Amino acid sequence: MYLRLQQLAASLDRLAEATGRIIAWLTLAMVLITFGVVVLRYLFQGGSIALQESISYLHATVFMLGAAYTLRHDGHVRVDIFYQRCTPVTRAWIDLLGTVLLLFPVCGFIFASSLDYVSASWAIHEGSREAGGLNGVFLLKTAIPVMALLLILQGCSMVLRSLLLIGGHPPAAATDTGPDREL
Repeated sequence: MYLRLQQLAASLDRLAEATGRIIAWLTLAMVLITFGVVVLRYLFQGGSIALQESISYLHATVFMLGAAYTLRHDGHVRVDIFYQRCTPVTRAWIDLLGTVLLLFPVCGFIFASSLDYVSASWAIHEGSREAGGLNGVFLLKTAIPVMALLLILQGCSMVLRSLLLIGGHPPAAATDTGPDREL
């Protein structure tokens, strides 16, 4: 049973890892498009609203869909004055309680409260308010509930790993839980 829980946690980690690595390429696209916008503006005295909006779209997508990857690698800001000095089992308790009492309710709220917002956007295939802007606002808004789901899935991995460690079954050495983490 413990092996199956470890495998499930590893599968959830792989999802966050794959998503994060794919999304990371969007930052390169953002840099290249920003360079293009600057060249258009200062060398050719031109511009493109769609290109400028695409930078914002990409930034929002990287931020939202990369959140689970960042959580997996313990990259979110936290006050760890005491956490870093705790034993691995105490850290597991902190992670477990933080995930169940904070992460899951917040992500559940974000998911539930965004559904009507996203559905309304899809119903009208919402586009940019700017002439010449992008017509995919409804796609961008879809990233909100997807972000919440990805965070919930990564939170499930954290819960499983915490429970395994608390129960005396540390995670298999083959699965990395991120830098600076002992879970």
